[in-house]
Amino acid sequence: MSHAKNKVDWCLNKAKKELQTGKQHRGLVKVDTDLEKAREHLAKAERNLKITLYLQRGGYSDWCSSSLFYMIYHCFLAILAKFGYETRNQECTFAIIASLIEDKKITISQRGFGKSEYSGHNRNARITGDGS
Repeated sequence: MSHAKNKVDWCLNKAKKELQTGKQHRGLVKVDTDLEKAREHLAKAERNLKITLYLQRGGYSDWCSSSLFYMIYHCFLAILAKFGYETRNQECTFAIIASLIEDKKITISQRGFGKSEYSGHNRNARITGDGS
């Protein structure tokens, strides 16, 4: 079993134990697909991209990596909402994304991520997957 799959199992078990004790989970839970939640995460991702561009134009490039991280993170949360997962743990988020890639349920293309190709919004970077 891959490292990602082991981590996903750990995250699912962690959340299950926490929920059984009446706590809010800090792991990964399988839930119904929630396209509205996915749209909300995409709106947050777009906002973080706008913040990044604003910071860059203002000469605060040292803050751009943080806002770009959260842009990508909210894109991942949108994917997980589409696939029916809820996560409250960054390690678990990255593990389930890696697992979905391993299972070929999503493909993340890195084409267009190069600095010379960047022109505001990168329309070449794509994530595909049908959510089933």
